[in-house]
Amino acid sequence: MKLLTKAGIAALSIAFATEGMATEWNVSVWGKRRAFTEHVEKLAELVSEKTDGAFTMNISYGGLSKNRENLDGISIGAFEMAQFCAGYHRDKNPSITVLELPFLGVNTLEEEVAVSHAVYGHPAVQADLARWNAKLLMTSPMPQYNIVGRGDPRDTLDKMDGMRVRATGGIGKAFEAVGAVPTSVTATETYNAMESGVVDTVAFAQHAHFAFRTIDQAEWWTANLNPGTVNCPVVVNTDAYNALSDSERAALDSSIDEAIAHYLQNYGELLVKWDAVLAEKGVAKVNLDEAEIAKFRAMAADPIREQWIADMTAQGLPAQELYDLVQSTLASLR
Repeated sequence: MKLLTKAGIAALSIAFATEGMATEWNVSVWGKRRAFTEHVEKLAELVSEKTDGAFTMNISYGGLSKNRENLDGISIGAFEMAQFCAGYHRDKNPSITVLELPFLGVNTLEEEVAVSHAVYGHPAVQADLARWNAKLLMTSPMPQYNIVGRGDPRDTLDKMDGMRVRATGGIGKAFEAVGAVPTSVTATETYNAMESGVVDTVAFAQHAHFAFRTIDQAEWWTANLNPGTVNCPVVVNTDAYNALSDSERAALDSSIDEAIAHYLQNYGELLVKWDAVLAEKGVAKVNLDEAEIAKFRAMAADPIREQWIADMTAQGLPAQELYDLVQSTLASLR
């Protein structure tokens, strides 16, 4: 009996020790599982596999925080990992808004990954996010945004004058430059904003037009406007990252490239389906004349970039250096 009791106590001790050594992170994202979150899902899967379940991530779609408050939650350690978009709160993360400037010249998701991670690696950017106790982990690459709308297509700049468009960050600034009225309602609020007429049009990447059902209300879609995209990093709480064991940290760090590769493959499959969905829903594909796009670029790209550089330099950021880093990264890829 004593032997059994000792064995039982030993077994319980091992169980408690194992439980105590397990690491569980809470991850705050929003909406529902979609192409935009597939790298987060894959990262959790890989980390769990590499640690035999000793390091797990609980991914919450809106249950931990509002999407505009994820960076605040990271700063106070309310959860260990989160996704957010720079355009939701430009003043909180000014350095990475370089990646949201209109007409940057990024053509593919692979290029978006490369320029984002180059910028994330810059000391000034890391210091900027460190103010929120945040460590930049990986980007959430998205293709160029295009707009959906109802009624007559906004296929010239004149027709965009006065247009109420859901657009954030540099894209919103670009539309503002041609007379449109941007509003930055969150992705989860967009369907209702479009349905109620708060906005006439919505600028999203394709996955978001699916996920937030704006495609269900659309009568047309601009196929070639391509004014820019938004930048949405995945960050971790610095204290939580530093508290990981060496093996846990290695499992996390070594899984990033594979998680991104999974995201890119998944997003590629979504883009293949896009044209079929447009046809199925009767959404007209609108192509703007190249002359109109050139006018848009002239009115938006140079003035907004120069203003951004001046404003960020005044805030003490190496703005020209960050912009040049984007361009040199693109040049080296090509």
